[in-house]
Amino acid sequence: MTRPIRGKPVAGYAALRPLLQFDDRGLLPTVIQDAKTKQVITLCYLNQAALQKSLATGTVHLFRRSQNRLMQKGETSGHIQLIKQVLVDCEGKSLVLQVRQRVAGCHTGYFTCYFRRLDARGRITTVGRRVFDPAKVYRKGA
Repeated sequence: MTRPIRGKPVAGYAALRPLLQFDDRGLLPTVIQDAKTKQVITLCYLNQAALQKSLATGTVHLFRRSQNRLMQKGETSGHIQLIKQVLVDCEGKSLVLQVRQRVAGCHTGYFTCYFRRLDARGRITTVGRRVFDPAKVYRKGA
Protein backbone atom coordinates (compact mmCIF):
# COMPACT_ATOMS: atom_id res chain seq x y z
CA MET A 1 0.00 0.00 0.00
CA THR A 2 1.26 3.49 -0.81
CA ARG A 3 1.67 6.23 1.76
CA PRO A 4 -1.66 8.03 2.32
CA ILE A 5 -2.04 11.47 0.73
CA ARG A 6 -2.63 14.20 3.25
CA GLY A 7 -4.76 17.30 2.99
CA LYS A 8 -4.96 20.25 5.36
CA PRO A 9 -5.87 19.12 8.91
CA VAL A 10 -9.32 20.14 10.14
CA ALA A 11 -9.39 21.48 13.70
CA GLY A 12 -12.23 20.88 16.12
CA TYR A 13 -12.40 17.19 17.07
CA ALA A 14 -12.62 18.12 20.77
CA ALA A 15 -15.59 20.43 20.09
CA LEU A 16 -17.29 18.02 17.68
CA ARG A 17 -16.98 14.74 19.61
CA PRO A 18 -19.39 15.60 22.51
CA LEU A 19 -22.14 16.41 19.98
CA LEU A 20 -21.97 13.03 18.24
CA GLN A 21 -24.07 9.94 18.91
CA PHE A 22 -22.40 6.90 17.37
CA ASP A 23 -24.71 3.89 16.92
CA ASP A 24 -24.51 0.67 18.97
CA ARG A 25 -21.71 -0.58 16.67
CA GLY A 26 -19.75 2.64 17.18
CA LEU A 27 -20.54 3.97 13.70
CA LEU A 28 -21.81 7.29 12.40
CA PRO A 29 -23.46 7.54 8.94
CA THR A 30 -21.66 10.20 6.92
CA VAL A 31 -22.72 11.74 3.63
CA ILE A 32 -19.83 12.72 1.35
CA GLN A 33 -20.78 15.73 -0.77
CA ASP A 34 -18.88 17.65 -3.44
CA ALA A 35 -18.07 21.04 -1.89
CA LYS A 36 -18.43 22.93 -5.16
CA THR A 37 -21.49 21.37 -6.83
CA LYS A 38 -23.18 20.01 -3.65
CA GLN A 39 -23.70 16.69 -5.46
CA VAL A 40 -23.83 13.72 -3.08
CA ILE A 41 -20.91 11.42 -3.83
CA THR A 42 -21.53 8.56 -1.40
CA LEU A 43 -22.69 7.48 2.04
CA CYS A 44 -20.14 5.88 4.33
CA TYR A 45 -19.65 5.09 8.01
CA LEU A 46 -17.08 6.54 10.37
CA ASN A 47 -16.07 5.20 13.73
CA GLN A 48 -14.23 7.44 16.21
CA ALA A 49 -10.82 6.41 14.85
CA ALA A 50 -11.89 7.18 11.26
CA LEU A 51 -13.23 10.58 12.29
CA GLN A 52 -10.05 11.45 14.20
CA LYS A 53 -7.83 10.35 11.29
CA SER A 54 -10.01 12.23 8.77
CA LEU A 55 -9.70 15.46 10.71
CA ALA A 56 -5.99 14.98 11.43
CA THR A 57 -5.10 14.33 7.77
CA GLY A 58 -7.74 16.48 6.05
CA THR A 59 -8.74 13.49 3.90
CA VAL A 60 -11.69 11.14 4.34
CA HIS A 61 -11.00 7.93 6.25
CA LEU A 62 -13.86 5.54 6.85
CA PHE A 63 -14.69 2.26 8.49
CA ARG A 64 -15.22 -0.49 5.91
CA ARG A 65 -17.90 -2.66 7.47
CA SER A 66 -17.39 -5.43 4.89
CA GLN A 67 -13.69 -5.66 5.75
CA ASN A 68 -13.95 -4.62 9.40
CA ARG A 69 -11.13 -2.09 9.02
CA LEU A 70 -10.25 1.57 8.83
CA MET A 71 -9.17 2.85 5.38
CA GLN A 72 -8.51 6.07 3.52
CA LYS A 73 -11.16 6.68 0.86
CA GLY A 74 -9.30 6.31 -2.42
CA GLU A 75 -6.29 4.52 -0.96
CA THR A 76 -6.25 1.99 -3.82
CA SER A 77 -7.28 4.24 -6.71
CA GLY A 78 -5.65 7.48 -5.55
CA HIS A 79 -9.05 9.18 -5.89
CA ILE A 80 -8.96 10.75 -2.44
CA GLN A 81 -11.35 13.23 -0.89
CA LEU A 82 -9.96 16.46 0.59
CA ILE A 83 -12.19 17.75 3.39
CA LYS A 84 -13.38 21.33 2.97
CA GLN A 85 -16.17 21.49 5.56
CA VAL A 86 -17.74 19.34 8.28
CA LEU A 87 -21.47 19.62 9.02
CA VAL A 88 -23.21 17.87 11.92
CA ASP A 89 -26.95 17.22 12.04
CA CYS A 90 -29.23 18.58 14.78
CA GLU A 91 -29.14 15.38 16.85
CA GLY A 92 -25.50 14.49 16.26
CA LYS A 93 -26.48 11.23 14.56
CA SER A 94 -24.85 11.91 11.17
CA LEU A 95 -22.31 14.09 9.40
CA VAL A 96 -21.90 15.68 6.01
CA LEU A 97 -18.33 16.01 4.83
CA GLN A 98 -18.01 18.47 1.97
CA VAL A 99 -14.96 17.51 -0.05
CA ARG A 100 -12.90 18.18 -3.13
CA GLN A 101 -13.07 14.84 -4.92
CA ARG A 102 -10.08 13.77 -6.98
CA VAL A 103 -11.27 12.02 -10.19
CA ALA A 104 -14.25 9.99 -8.90
CA GLY A 105 -15.79 8.71 -5.69
CA CYS A 106 -17.39 5.49 -6.92
CA HIS A 107 -15.39 2.29 -7.39
CA THR A 108 -17.47 1.54 -10.51
CA GLY A 109 -15.88 4.49 -12.31
CA TYR A 110 -18.54 7.17 -11.86
CA PHE A 111 -18.00 10.50 -10.08
CA THR A 112 -20.82 9.67 -7.65
CA CYS A 113 -22.20 6.37 -6.38
CA TYR A 114 -25.63 7.81 -7.23
CA PHE A 115 -25.35 7.52 -11.02
CA ARG A 116 -28.70 5.76 -11.56
CA ARG A 117 -32.20 7.22 -11.33
CA LEU A 118 -35.69 5.79 -11.15
CA ASP A 119 -37.53 7.49 -14.00
CA ALA A 120 -41.23 8.40 -14.24
CA ARG A 121 -42.01 5.10 -16.01
CA GLY A 122 -40.52 3.04 -13.19
CA ARG A 123 -37.29 2.21 -15.01
CA ILE A 124 -33.74 2.59 -13.78
CA THR A 125 -31.66 4.77 -16.07
CA THR A 126 -27.99 5.70 -15.89
CA VAL A 127 -27.62 9.45 -15.53
CA GLY A 128 -23.91 9.66 -14.76
CA ARG A 129 -20.88 9.43 -16.99
CA ARG A 130 -18.12 6.93 -16.28
CA VAL A 131 -14.89 8.87 -15.72
CA PHE A 132 -12.44 5.99 -15.29
CA ASP A 133 -12.15 2.31 -16.13
CA PRO A 134 -12.28 0.28 -12.91
CA ALA A 135 -10.66 -2.75 -14.59
CA LYS A 136 -7.52 -0.66 -15.18
CA VAL A 137 -7.51 1.06 -11.79
CA TYR A 138 -8.22 -2.02 -9.66
CA ARG A 139 -6.17 -4.61 -11.54
CA LYS A 140 -5.61 -7.72 -9.45
CA GLY A 141 -1.95 -8.36 -8.74
CA ALA A 142 -0.84 -4.98 -10.03
